[in-house]
Amino acid sequence: MKVFVAGATGRVGQAVVEQLLARKVTVYAGGRDLRKLPVQAKPVSLDLHAPVTDLQQLISGCDAIIFTAGSRGKDLLQTDLNGAVKLMMAAEKAGIKRFIQLSSAYSLDQEMWTKVPSLAQITDYNLAKYYSDRWLMDETLLDYTIIQAGSLTTKPGTGMIALNPETAGENPISDVAKVLVECLDHDNTIHQVIMMKAGSTPVDEALGQI
Repeated sequence: MKVFVAGATGRVGQAVVEQLLARKVTVYAGGRDLRKLPVQAKPVSLDLHAPVTDLQQLISGCDAIIFTAGSRGKDLLQTDLNGAVKLMMAAEKAGIKRFIQLSSAYSLDQEMWTKVPSLAQITDYNLAKYYSDRWLMDETLLDYTIIQAGSLTTKPGTGMIALNPETAGENPISDVAKVLVECLDHDNTIHQVIMMKAGSTPVDEALGQI
């Protein structure tokens, strides 16, 4: 299997790359600071400002895309929103069906943005995630999975999670990466929007119950 990781040099992206490589997957790692990548990954210089046709050439031949890219609030429209949408368009043009997108807790529930203090502080980010998620769901024919993660932490991962909990919570970065990667093994997650936080159920078991 060949997987393209968008945002491969970010915090979650690096963990995704490492876990894919551990599974002997061929990883095309798209990012900016390619020096951060393991030598086993195939580095790809990724500019989400580029035209769709250029992005299509970068991802051609891959079997799936895992989108973890983000601008950390510095370029929300062109990276977090339009960059994601253009990569979806490129995937469809390239004939790549599987698209797994990292999103944020309550990304599709605007009423919650004012109720959760941590979300109230990042409204523009929430908007970018809302519209990129809606485009993926409503304007593409991709086999998508959207993973809504709450606050990311650098705590050691446990491999134990809760999916679609009543309230959002913290997520060790390595556990988020594990969920993104293991969605590739679970076709039942296709066309699903799944919120996650640290919990008490092993990742494979939790995904199997979706």
